Amino acid sequence: MGAPKRGVFSLWDVGGTALGRACVQMESTGPQTGGVGSHSLCPQLTPRSAMASEGLEGEHPSVTLFRQYLRIRTVQPEPDYEAAVAFLEKRAHQLGLSCQKVEVAPGRVVTVLTWPGTNPRLSSLLLNSHTDVVPVFKEHWSHDPFEAFKDAEGYIYARGTQDMKCVSIQYLEAVRRLKAEGHHFPRTIHMTFVPDEEVGGHQGMELFVQRPEFQALRAGFALDEGLANPADAFTVFYSERSPWWVRVTSIGKPGHSSRFIEDTAAEKLHKVVSSILAFREKERQRLQSNPHLKEGAVTSVNLTKLEGGVACNVVPATMSASFDFRVAPDVDLKAFEEQLQGWCQAAGEGVTFEFIQKWTESRVTSTNDSDPWWAAFSGVFKDMNLTLEPEIFPAATDSRYLRAVGVPALGFSPMNCTPVLLHDHDERLHEAVFLRGVDIYTRLLPALASVPALPSES
Repeated sequence: MGAPKRGVFSLWDVGGTALGRACVQMESTGPQTGGVGSHSLCPQLTPRSAMASEGLEGEHPSVTLFRQYLRIRTVQPEPDYEAAVAFLEKRAHQLGLSCQKVEVAPGRVVTVLTWPGTNPRLSSLLLNSHTDVVPVFKEHWSHDPFEAFKDAEGYIYARGTQDMKCVSIQYLEAVRRLKAEGHHFPRTIHMTFVPDEEVGGHQGMELFVQRPEFQALRAGFALDEGLANPADAFTVFYSERSPWWVRVTSIGKPGHSSRFIEDTAAEKLHKVVSSILAFREKERQRLQSNPHLKEGAVTSVNLTKLEGGVACNVVPATMSASFDFRVAPDVDLKAFEEQLQGWCQAAGEGVTFEFIQKWTESRVTSTNDSDPWWAAFSGVFKDMNLTLEPEIFPAATDSRYLRAVGVPALGFSPMNCTPVLLHDHDERLHEAVFLRGVDIYTRLLPALASVPALPSES
């Protein structure tokens, strides 16, 4: 076993230029706050020749591989998972890793690549990423979202550049580099590539964690996706809000719309909508008035759908409104559900609610320095003189399924100096940020895979 040498970078470690730890200076849409160290990671990029074609001379091989993966159209609602699995099988063969394919639902395969550790008694490190991406509106893109076009400044445009094919390739390239250097670590490293995260993970990770193949991985700690940070710092997510999708239905008296009918469905539904939007405003004000709070620390809600009515001159007997709540981890879920019930009862008879989705297994991964996993993770950033900002993820990822079965997980995507563009038009990532991420994982994996035996493993 050995750890990679610290402070040693090849010519390719930072986007093809020997800039070392100062990194290439990135475009930033937010304030440049600086880090713990003396380097600013967000200066201006120097223009370089456009490299839109695959494998152009001078392009880092990791970038070429990244662009190849981006061209696989794993876009919902009809993702080409077969091509993605074939791509990953080929990578496993090239890296000398075992490859297991677990079909958790028809056409939904979890691909597991494994690098065995030297001590099989220890729990493993699980590196998770999802293979699917969200739909695109091509007319709003500057370049074909599946061409993986790279512009003159080194920005790669494609669906999945940030969410989250970058991380998949960064895992693979970090493992490739560490294996090529002859390293071995006590803990086994599993890389899982799962389907359908973008549609809730219900035919992906949610099913996989219940299967014996997952139990056999003996995962002790996991990394999954995070978000970009426009400033110097790197964001890491230790928990996430619980998605509650709620449909409120109101039943009232129908009739001709020329009359002043009492107790209509619309009147009662309006009362519930007003109560919920008042709660929304209260949470928004709480967030804005406290500079120490991040979005994930408060509960958000949005009215997303209104349904009802058959004609303009008919008062409907039934109307409904759907809401997307994202409930903060510290909220008493039982009391919050009672609050929903109270809003409906206060609106009058015939007003009820139902859950379209209800997540109640919110878990928090420790960020205490006494925790061995956090100490190993955060220690890498201290050693590299990089700023780390722990937060609660504002939306939902597959990490929630891992935490729910007892696997501590951190959401992390090494993209600083980068505007948050997941699910957006012109989603893009600079090649230097991508390559810097490979460097970071090359330091993270040895630290995490070398965490000493925990009391439960002795």
